Amino acid sequence: MLTRKANDWSDKVGAVWAEQWRRTDRAFGSLSQKLNTAIADAAPQGGFRAFDIGCGAGATSFALAEARPEAEIIGVDLSPDLLSVAAERSRHAAIRFVEGDAGEVACREAPIDLFVSRHGVMFFSDPVATFARFADASMPDAAMVFSCFAEIAANPWVEIATDGVAPPPFGSPGPFAFADPDYVGDMLAQAGWRGEAERYDFDYIVGEGDKPVEDAMAFLTRIGPAAAMLRDADGAQHMALLTRMRDILSRNAEPGRIAFPASAWIWRARRDAA
Repeated sequence: MLTRKANDWSDKVGAVWAEQWRRTDRAFGSLSQKLNTAIADAAPQGGFRAFDIGCGAGATSFALAEARPEAEIIGVDLSPDLLSVAAERSRHAAIRFVEGDAGEVACREAPIDLFVSRHGVMFFSDPVATFARFADASMPDAAMVFSCFAEIAANPWVEIATDGVAPPPFGSPGPFAFADPDYVGDMLAQAGWRGEAERYDFDYIVGEGDKPVEDAMAFLTRIGPAAAMLRDADGAQHMALLTRMRDILSRNAEPGRIAFPASAWIWRARRDAA
């Protein structure tokens, strides 16, 4: 229920995320601020080349371009729909958006000084091989900064409709594939990177406005684990899941918004010269 294939992102799933990019950016609001600060801190002095993995609608690329206008930034994603949104939003001549597999594009665009990603790295079918390609495409002193979800227990918004459905094992493509920092640290080391993780807790905003429950339903029935379950449910089960979702959202609604506790890891890594 929680996995995604590459061709999903290039087709229907990517189209849905392109429709929902404003709500997605809102949900990750405070996490994005923390991540963007970490990215700016890791960027080398002077001109440099950055590579935004799974750039989506471009939020991380835009933030880096504003913080470091001297940077050349390549944003890569599998979804043509998301890249179309990013291109329409862009006001930065130094950003190029490229459709394709991140590992393959990185090798074509080498050498790279800085790799970045907001929750775009958990979907690789072979993460060790892909991160090794990033290492091969990097400068010797290259840096990498990315975010990924922590464990499901620290992200209760996941269970709005899933009712405790277990995630796939660590390493299987999906939003929680990198939830275990020990696993990710070992994976990075195998791929030629030395990294450390910082946990960051934040409010995951799923609904806002005069009708936050309706806003949240429009978001969560289209994106995320609940949306995946709804797609697979039959008529009666589908209605029961919608009722469960609406009830939980209503109980968590505050004036003007609905937010759930969430937790992510922010990874800072360096190319391992050895």
